[in-house]
Amino acid sequence: MNTPIHAHAPKDAPKYVYRFGAQGTEGGAGMKNVLGGKGANLAEMCRLGLPVPAGFTISTEACALSTRDGAGVLLAAIEAEVRSGLAHIEAEMGKRFGDANDPLLLSVRSGARASMPGMMDTILNLGLNDAAVIGLGRKAGNERFAWDAYRRFIQMYGDVVMGLKPASKEDSDPFEVVIDRVKAHKGVKLDTDLDAADLQELVQGFKALIRARIGRDFPTDPWEQLRGAVLAVFESWHNERAVVYRQLNDIPESWGTAVNVQAMVFGNRGEHSATGVAFSRDAGTGEDLFNGEFLVNAQGEDVVAGIRTPQQITLIGSRRWAELAQVDEVERQARYPSLEELMPTIFQALLQAETLLENHFKDMQDMEFTIQEGKLWMLQTRNGKRTGAAMVRIAMEMLAQGLIDEPTALLRVTPDRLNDLLHPVFEPAALQAARPIARGLPASPGAATGQVVFFADEAEAWAKGERGDGRADGRADGRAVILVRQETSPEDLRGMSVAQGILTARGGMTSHAAVVARGMGKCCISGAGAVQVDLKARTMRIGALTWHEGDWISLNGSTGEVFDGRIPTRAVFESDLSGDLAALMALADRHRRLAVRANADTPQDALVARRLGATGIGLCRTEHMFFQGDRIRAVREMILADDEAGRRKALAQLLPMQRSDFDGLFRAMAGLPVTIRLLDPPLHEFLPHDEAGQQAMARQMRLPIAQIRQRVEALHEFNPMLGHRGCRLGISFPEITEMQARAVFEAALNVQAEGLAVEPEVMIPLVGTLREFSLQADLVHRVAAQVFAEQGAKVAYRVGSMIETPRAALVADRIAQGAEFFSFGTNDLTQMTLGFSRDDAGSFLPAYLHHGIYEHDPFRSIDQEGVGQLVALAARQGRATRPDLSLGVCGEHGGDPASITFFHRAGLDYVSCSPFRVPIARLAAAQAAVIEASSE
Repeated sequence: MNTPIHAHAPKDAPKYVYRFGAQGTEGGAGMKNVLGGKGANLAEMCRLGLPVPAGFTISTEACALSTRDGAGVLLAAIEAEVRSGLAHIEAEMGKRFGDANDPLLLSVRSGARASMPGMMDTILNLGLNDAAVIGLGRKAGNERFAWDAYRRFIQMYGDVVMGLKPASKEDSDPFEVVIDRVKAHKGVKLDTDLDAADLQELVQGFKALIRARIGRDFPTDPWEQLRGAVLAVFESWHNERAVVYRQLNDIPESWGTAVNVQAMVFGNRGEHSATGVAFSRDAGTGEDLFNGEFLVNAQGEDVVAGIRTPQQITLIGSRRWAELAQVDEVERQARYPSLEELMPTIFQALLQAETLLENHFKDMQDMEFTIQEGKLWMLQTRNGKRTGAAMVRIAMEMLAQGLIDEPTALLRVTPDRLNDLLHPVFEPAALQAARPIARGLPASPGAATGQVVFFADEAEAWAKGERGDGRADGRADGRAVILVRQETSPEDLRGMSVAQGILTARGGMTSHAAVVARGMGKCCISGAGAVQVDLKARTMRIGALTWHEGDWISLNGSTGEVFDGRIPTRAVFESDLSGDLAALMALADRHRRLAVRANADTPQDALVARRLGATGIGLCRTEHMFFQGDRIRAVREMILADDEAGRRKALAQLLPMQRSDFDGLFRAMAGLPVTIRLLDPPLHEFLPHDEAGQQAMARQMRLPIAQIRQRVEALHEFNPMLGHRGCRLGISFPEITEMQARAVFEAALNVQAEGLAVEPEVMIPLVGTLREFSLQADLVHRVAAQVFAEQGAKVAYRVGSMIETPRAALVADRIAQGAEFFSFGTNDLTQMTLGFSRDDAGSFLPAYLHHGIYEHDPFRSIDQEGVGQLVALAARQGRATRPDLSLGVCGEHGGDPASITFFHRAGLDYVSCSPFRVPIARLAAAQAAVIEASSE
């Protein structure tokens, strides 16, 4: 950008740069796709008349251009617009970029359309050099401030643009090493204790460090600095932490980021300056209480980095913090006064701004601000990240307050975040006996117990059951870990995502750890000042006690307490959904069309499903019942039998057990439909395949080991998923279907005889032709008639088919001639349609997702273009034959919100999912209906 390529952009050139400021704004809140969330909201704040430093946004389309055609093409395309944008900032702020006497300094920040806090890069104080720092200090009348701004700029630019980072994960930030050396020499603890001469020494040390480590000098030309910063921020869209965050939050790579270039205002300009982060409501609990944190004489990154203990914005927040931090009122007033007490006029202006913004955007706002010598500047607003509990409370309270309507309230809650409301808690008795060792701030609620790990990559490896070198450590399910850090950074995202909980020694309620953990629904304690972390020794010290890597600790994210050792946790399954969650569920039920059933195999699961709002059982997997107690022996006797008589003898032992199982399910569901799938897996799954297991089976059944081995070998299949299973078993061994059908109908009549309603549904698995279905359905009807005749009573029932093979979907019109309902088994339908083995896809699916072959894991979210089209086709064809055909889905996709939206559009009647995803499915079904209604 040293020389302009065009004095003005050609008339037909695409527009990449959009200005904002008090004297003119080109964008607004409706342009997030182009300006990103930050740029759009900066423009909107200008339109609302709030004090915003002038600036311009380089669009997400420029990011796409850079990705596609390279940095050189991008710089040429935006050159003229950037220079025009700088002229706009200069005119509004009354300063010139590159002026050595009174320099205009800039911030360069990212801003994607979806909030990605801390995942991309930021550079502050851009435009400083050895001459400008003198002019800045003279103009401000504050030499220390100028050198502080300069050392911050070199540190950020050296890291982000020039790539000067720690040599290894055990090493400290090289710039921080220099700072610590200067502070040690000076005999001070805080950066704020360094004077202008000390900061000047830091600048020289930083420059020497860059020259020695990078091999070139720090750039002094402001335009070269700006060019490097813009390219680095665009490039940060592709850094590892941003990629991981997008994967975790389903943000498409194609969106790109915008870059916001804005005039700097300074919170580090003395005791009448400050910087902070504020929330219009509590991001942890949802309480309608203005709150946040600030630091006097600091810049923005100081607050989120947790290097200094931040102060609270409100008086009530300050007193709450002091209670948690065990600080008395006298000390609080003297050392940690609130902004409300310290700068009451500024506080009132900030309070007015947050009220205006929340009422305008009609959502909880997360705001960044700077106070420069007694003047308030608003630097950002966005819809704030929040816990699942806060999502629900804020939505329902804003609905009650008349700020939003019912559809908006439903759409405000991310369905998967309802899991947060059922977060684990400690077993009360174990908690009573636990030993507390430290206390910090309750940054994100929940209970977590795990082994201490100090590095994010190792947390990820331990959680995967690896030793850290990629090799398995013998723990197939991985380990529960607690990530312990001095403070977290965006590079820790992978480790944070797999950890049970996060503990940091530094940081406040708005630190990186706190904000990201709340966004993930992870238990987190920040600012536990007693904790001393030694990364090289891999230890955590509290007082005289030391914990090593691998030691167990437990965190209570709701109280901020840290405990020694492992405290058992249990999930919270409330007897009845209550409070705001119950109100949200009632609202969802009023708006949704899809019914929500549960996949449940036991009366206990069925009762939990009922409590969480299930309207039936969509899948009972009868084979799961066969592994309990003495049943497995009867199953194995059936498998080992030489003839039908032997099989029937063994099945007679299973009949009362199955009947009892179904009896319990019918009672638990109290008249709601219960769909029972006949035996599905191949018989070899019920036999041991290892030598020790076969020896034990031979001893238990008093049979020669050779006979066991022979039967195992006879049942071996090269591809069991496509082998002797499902309806093929029932056709080969009809006595199995007879036993299961008899158990269903006898149990139903027993329950009905007690005056309780029952609604049994018998489901035939793995059907591919009408003849297959008819052979099994006719047998079920024949057994029903026999049982009804024997007991002199009848029960209404239905027989239907699972649709889990592509052929079944293609001939659904014929199968519907006999089937009274379809239930789509999308797990197998996905495997057979894509030709992927769910058990083996892990070796290549990550690469497929990385290359965009599939946008989402097709086993987690339905492949709408392929598998989904088979579902839609089968639904249409089945209903063409039988208009009253009931349609449902019982695969894992039945609990996935995006898949539920698709099933709603496809016209299904219900989805079925695990009991604990029932509330999620209820909300997702309501959102699908609301979205459809809004598009009509």
